[in-house]
Amino acid sequence: MKIKLAILDSSKEYLSRIDSSFGTRYADRLELYKFTEREAALSTLHSARIDVFLADESFGIDPADVPKRCGFAYFTDSPDVSSVRGIGTVCKFQKVDLIYKQILGIYAEKHGDDGYVPASGENGRVIAFTPVSGGAGASTAAAAAAMSFAHRGRRTLFLSLEKLGTPDVFFSGEGRDDMSDIIFALSSRSTNLSLKLTSSVRQDGNGVYFFSGAKTALDMFELGRDAAVRLINELKGLGAYDVIIVDADFGLDERSLGVLRAADTVVWVCDGSETSVSKLMRAYAALGIIDESADFPLTDKVGVLYNKFNSKTGKVAAEAELKSFGGIPRYEHIGCRDLAERLSGHDVFTRI
Repeated sequence: MKIKLAILDSSKEYLSRIDSSFGTRYADRLELYKFTEREAALSTLHSARIDVFLADESFGIDPADVPKRCGFAYFTDSPDVSSVRGIGTVCKFQKVDLIYKQILGIYAEKHGDDGYVPASGENGRVIAFTPVSGGAGASTAAAAAAMSFAHRGRRTLFLSLEKLGTPDVFFSGEGRDDMSDIIFALSSRSTNLSLKLTSSVRQDGNGVYFFSGAKTALDMFELGRDAAVRLINELKGLGAYDVIIVDADFGLDERSLGVLRAADTVVWVCDGSETSVSKLMRAYAALGIIDESADFPLTDKVGVLYNKFNSKTGKVAAEAELKSFGGIPRYEHIGCRDLAERLSGHDVFTRI
């Protein structure tokens, strides 16, 4: 199935260029209709049952003239304008990939779960990182793992499910939507979630895909167990990623356990201090009790990564029958992103 896209713009040259760009990259996903005249465009919206309509703001299109089934946005010259007369915008002078993503977003919000999904491949492997004590550096280790997999040619997504998570300190990329938009889409029956995920993801310069952090941490607190598990499963189902790195809070509550059960591998991050190892042992014992009444034991998929490890004073949880992925030394006086990039070259991540 192709999305029927209509573009109304006064420049024939621009329409020709974007037609060529879409034809090269998205010929199998978009059916493009081009117009320089207002009335011809509005007539075709009805007769051809157009899915998404982009119109240069100079034409003064009244949203009431656009069919209800058709997603609509104003085409603007500036990337800094997010809405015109209360209607969303798409900047015409940006990378065609970003324009395509915004088209998907408009379609997703208008057409809901109508069965349209992007082309997919095999389901990805999900690796969840979670700390067993505060300050263990689980988020940094997770970001470093994502970079490591990406550097090795794997299509890698970094998904921060931490309630106070800040993925933007590790990754940066162009895009408009963030995790708040994803959380809203999860609760909305009128949004095609698969398309929303595809349109909202960003890509960092090192190759890692990610979703920008939520506008407010309160939005992340609204993400319950069922929604979090559905999000992971939807991302796997897209088939767009070989590896999905999940950065999650530690807990034995339903949401935390749901995330761990949705993962293929669970990495507990411990700094090797006496306190951290003690907490790891208590968590392991508690998980064992939970496993007694579970159909799928979690302890079988859990391993330990020792981060900020001091080879002279650090301890390991020798009593726990957990796989050890190895240790990473402590680095001082280095920023979050730079630290993750440095750690990404460590061979510990090839064992996960």
